[in-house]
Amino acid sequence: TNCLTTVWRLFKHLSEDQQRYEKQLIFEHPAFVKLCQHLLRDCRRMTRGDLVFSLHAVVNLGVPQNTLLVQTLVRVCQEKLNQLDNRCVSVLATTLAGLDKDKNVSALQAGLQLLVEQRIPSIKDIFILQNLMKCMGKDAPVFLKKKLEMAVLKEIDHLTFLNAVRVFLALVAMNYCSIPILNACSKKIQENVHDVPFRQLILILEACHSLQYRNVKLFSALADYVHSTVYLWDKKQIIHFLSAFETLGFQPSELMGIFAEKVTKDPEFLNLKELLIVLRVYSRLNYVPRDQKHLFFETLHSCLNKHLPQISNTELLKAVYSLCILGYLPHRALDQLLEKDSRDELLLSGDLYKEKKGMMLRCVKTCMELDSPSFTKPAFVLTENFSSLISLNLRKAQEALIELLGHEKMFLQNVQLPYKYHIDFEIRMDSDRKEVLPITATDFHAGSNIQRLALLFVPLSAFCVGTMHPQGKLAMKKRHLNKLGYHVILVLNKKFQEMKNEDAVEFLKGKIYSENAFSFSEMTVQDNN
Repeated sequence: TNCLTTVWRLFKHLSEDQQRYEKQLIFEHPAFVKLCQHLLRDCRRMTRGDLVFSLHAVVNLGVPQNTLLVQTLVRVCQEKLNQLDNRCVSVLATTLAGLDKDKNVSALQAGLQLLVEQRIPSIKDIFILQNLMKCMGKDAPVFLKKKLEMAVLKEIDHLTFLNAVRVFLALVAMNYCSIPILNACSKKIQENVHDVPFRQLILILEACHSLQYRNVKLFSALADYVHSTVYLWDKKQIIHFLSAFETLGFQPSELMGIFAEKVTKDPEFLNLKELLIVLRVYSRLNYVPRDQKHLFFETLHSCLNKHLPQISNTELLKAVYSLCILGYLPHRALDQLLEKDSRDELLLSGDLYKEKKGMMLRCVKTCMELDSPSFTKPAFVLTENFSSLISLNLRKAQEALIELLGHEKMFLQNVQLPYKYHIDFEIRMDSDRKEVLPITATDFHAGSNIQRLALLFVPLSAFCVGTMHPQGKLAMKKRHLNKLGYHVILVLNKKFQEMKNEDAVEFLKGKIYSENAFSFSEMTVQDNN
């Protein structure tokens, strides 16, 4: 056992190429063959620790699972299962997680699961508990996941920083979102954020995405740390951070600002792959540096132009789409994208992403028209296909508007606009915004004496996490509705649904008649966690 575990410890620190070479030398070595024969002969007389660690070393060194040696060790472990202490149970669970299902492995896993269930109350070591969580995996029954959760919570006060990270990642392996555990781990990580290496920072952010866990304090602490130590990270690492935050829908504004400065200082700073990631991140999170907006766009445009000769049509579409969402029209790239051959290739009938690409192309064409400097606000916007039918999640808003305005003829609902835009409710007011006008009285009259209000009831996911800052698509829709002559009022639907009826009416009254209703300012939303 000592020989095998020592070989494994040396082996695991080698590179993949070295491992392949050393593995061949190990397997061809006559002493290794004798060692395996000795292990096969004496495994039933081994102590429980030697037995489990031998199996662990053999499997990790790459001895095939279908060999007599591995199958015999698995069967002997099954025979001695009840003799194993908690540490051995943890090591065995790790080993089995790396094996394919077969008759012997499945039988041992079933027995191990029963043993773990019995032993959980007696396990006080969080390292062992998190390892069992990881090894039991997402296929573990819910009751076992809950037992492991309760065992960890009992020991949560003794949580070290390293174990906090391990438990965080173990929950991902188990596909189990325990908010109390995640909150405790997050707090410990925030307290020790300066000790978290790059790879674990990324794993933590990816874990939050996998578990759909949104903790603004944790995200802010990680973002602030990366921003304050930005000189320690190279370009690829910062882009990796930004991409991880984008996946979560969280806008690390200070980090994005300082990275935008790096981009504007050096047009050669980004290669094509990095440019596409940066465009995606900044467009989705709806971030443009205020002081250097024009320079930032021009630098990205110049960088894109440099790559036009070798860029694929799909990559070109993604780049142009991202810039258009931000309200910038890259003319050379647009000309190349809208050539007939490029469009035809993008919309090939066999393409799995044809529908998504079609949507992106429509969006680009809409931006070309509405964001063009030559576009003027139309005197009248033709609305169509509006219906009296209303979705359940808008029923409360409909009833509040009727109570506030007196009649359902005072507003339109389910309004379909040109450019495939849809608004939940439209209200028309006089130029002083003192009086709401009946729809029938304004249907055939338009001009500066009519103010159009568009009420959009939007989900929390349409905003950057923890704020009321709209993400790219919503910001673009708001910009375009403004171009079409609408004053846009964004309402967070989840918060609205939680209001009492009388509060909902007062809320809408404030939005519709307020002087500041149309200037959209950011505000913080409390984290649900």
